[in-house]
Amino acid sequence: MRPVKKMSGQQEKQIAGQDGRQQRRIHLAVGVAAMFLLVLSLLLTSFQLAIYGDSRYRFYEKEYVKYKVTESLGMELSDVMVVTDYMMDYLIGREEELSIETDVDGERQDFFNEQDRLHMADVKNLFLGGLKVRTALFLAAFLFLALLVRLKADMGKVLPAAYGIAMAVFAAALVFLGIAFTIDFTRCFTIFHEMFFTNDLWMFDESTDYMIRMLPEGFFSDMVVRIVLVFAGSLVLLGVLVWLVRKVVRKRAGKG
Repeated sequence: MRPVKKMSGQQEKQIAGQDGRQQRRIHLAVGVAAMFLLVLSLLLTSFQLAIYGDSRYRFYEKEYVKYKVTESLGMELSDVMVVTDYMMDYLIGREEELSIETDVDGERQDFFNEQDRLHMADVKNLFLGGLKVRTALFLAAFLFLALLVRLKADMGKVLPAAYGIAMAVFAAALVFLGIAFTIDFTRCFTIFHEMFFTNDLWMFDESTDYMIRMLPEGFFSDMVVRIVLVFAGSLVLLGVLVWLVRKVVRKRAGKG
């Protein structure tokens, strides 16, 4: 038998160092995956909070006044708000059918027509589906974070680094989208509908459709800004949480 050649202390340190670097890379990859999933879930949550954050829909009321919706519809603001409340209940699944009679254009009639109902059914499915995806993303992020704990990762280092990477990517995306929406909101709005809807039911005629008069393009432009602000706020809160985790980990490690 040939004698087994022992490794020198320097070789052992090099191998240990390589193993340590590989382990840290794995931890960072898992942390980045967790952070991306968490940020995406916050983005979808921002849609819900921006749209349903106020049960009295005061944002909608201000928008109706801003864009003179009552004049366009020939309705009282209180009646427009009743229609809004019903429509929002429908989109969240609290109403089965999109149909409500009100005084519009000088006569008592159903505010929504068949095209409204077909398109809003698509919107409802997209919205509720997005909430389900949000929940799945959050659970997946939690599992990745649990894996980091299982791997005994240095959470005080991994999470801030992963957060920084995720923020860099999403900040670049937000800047790009912000510029695009500022340059041509109508085109971006059209692309959005072409991506998420397989029909042209979203193309309304203001002369015959009341819903598009109630929700003009300016309303959606303002809603996008509202969503972005809520999303940005949620990212700041996430950053504060990451900072607190780092502080607690460092304190436990005796690093102050």
